[in-house]
Parts: sequence; C-alpha cells; structure tokens
Amino acid sequence: MVIELVEMAWSKVFRCRHKKCTPLITCRKGQPRSRVAAITGTYFVCLKCGKEFAYDWDNMRVIDPEHSQVALLAEKATEMYAGK
Repeated sequence: MVIELVEMAWSKVFRCRHKKCTPLITCRKGQPRSRVAAITGTYFVCLKCGKEFAYDWDNMRVIDPEHSQVALLAEKATEMYAGK
C-alpha cells in the first residue's frame, strides 16, 4: 500500500509525456483483453511508463479510459432509470 502511494505521488510530480509508444495493437476475437483494450479492442502502450491507451478507429483519436468509464456508467444509469 505504501509503495502504491509513493508511485502515485511520483507520477503526479513527474508526469510521463508518452513520447515512446508501441504501434496500435488490435485484439482478436476470443483473445484476453485488458480493461483498456476492452473499450474499443484497439490500444497502444507507453514504453516509458507502461500506461495503456484505448484508440478509436472511427474517430481516429485516443480515448481516456477514466472518462469513457464514467460516460458508460452514466449511460447505463440513465437506461436503468428510464426502465429499458
């Protein structure tokens, strides 16, 4: 737990600029996916810090996983409230 707190504080002070990244990786059907890769099926990884980023081919842009998770939860809550 202490190590996680130190890593979080370190990452807030010294942010990675994600300059060195892998090429886009697309998961095949049936292949295990990480949480980020499950968003669109395509992602890339920063080679310096190891963070994964989802990529949307339709809009040709990077998707922030935290924002998309919040949007997805809000959409599900709206559907539940509407009775769908």
